[in-house]
Amino acid sequence: MTRSMTRANHFKLGTFATNCSGGMSVTTVPERWEASWENNLRLAGMLDAAGIDFMLPIARWVGYGGKTDFHGSVLETMTWAAALLAATRNINIFATVHTVVNHPVVVAKQIATIDRIGGGRAGLNIVAGWNEPEYRALGLTLPDNHETRYGYAQEWFDIVEALWTREERFDWKGQFFNLEQVHSDPKPLPGRPPIINAAGSAQGRDFAVRNADFLFTPAIDLARSIGEIAQLHQAADAIGRKVDVMTFSHVVCRPTEREAKDYVAHFTGDAIDHAAVDNLVRLQFAHAQSFPHDLLALIRDRMAMGHGGMPLIGMPEQVAEGIIGLHKAGFGGSTLSFVDYAEEFPYFRDAVLPLLEQAGIRQPIG
Repeated sequence: MTRSMTRANHFKLGTFATNCSGGMSVTTVPERWEASWENNLRLAGMLDAAGIDFMLPIARWVGYGGKTDFHGSVLETMTWAAALLAATRNINIFATVHTVVNHPVVVAKQIATIDRIGGGRAGLNIVAGWNEPEYRALGLTLPDNHETRYGYAQEWFDIVEALWTREERFDWKGQFFNLEQVHSDPKPLPGRPPIINAAGSAQGRDFAVRNADFLFTPAIDLARSIGEIAQLHQAADAIGRKVDVMTFSHVVCRPTEREAKDYVAHFTGDAIDHAAVDNLVRLQFAHAQSFPHDLLALIRDRMAMGHGGMPLIGMPEQVAEGIIGLHKAGFGGSTLSFVDYAEEFPYFRDAVLPLLEQAGIRQPIG
């Protein structure tokens, strides 16, 4: 079978973090995203009908505090994905899994099960771990070095892939796992579920290039991104693999540029949950290397708006041009976030998607 996430010549669009309270915006405005099941189900139906390619969740166990306790309420991603796959027809739904929290034998069967539910539309987003308070909450210790985290993640994913491909029972004796006579049935549908991995460190990018179909990285500076994307493609080509590079964006699209900028002013500034932003930035830069540290000042402002994503602000033509710019830089796709996804997406659907099709970077539905 051909999985829709592998379509060539098609700039992929998805949503990010709709399973988390606040979504991607660390704001106190009353219309900020409420990550209820009802809202997610309603949004998924709209995305599915509009031809949006995927939904990507964040796995979170501890919120970021502040007035809103940003990401304090989170729908668990595997059960969320299973239910959405059963309720939709075309869109891909990813489950985000932290390797150290979830046993690979269990995850292999979970992903295979939801892939069957969705008829080949399940995906796996692998997280090697970075959020120390969550480790402590779960009684775990975050390794100090990326080598250990990604060494564990590599063995973890090797086991998952073996369970997806081997018909016979097998033993596994590795550095981190010692398994006897393991087996998993059913398997995912043919074509392997698409794998996403967010990577910034050298170890993380090596892991993504070797294992993932999509490497997820921020687009802070497009001139910088062009070179980074070229290097990542070269690294994948050197080992006989193809890896698409994706990013994430925050959308404020209105009929006029002034209206868009006014809305940005409305949900940022005094409306920012500063304590939550401070906690988010501190944790990201203490233990993760997803963001370039030399761009901290710019990133902090963007954290409040859309968790560090590329701002796409303005009237439909300007937002479309921003997405086309990501495509020209070499990105193969981007997630989209909104302050209120379900209320703001319809205007994006009606006003921006046709412009992207006219530009030739997205294929029409069907």
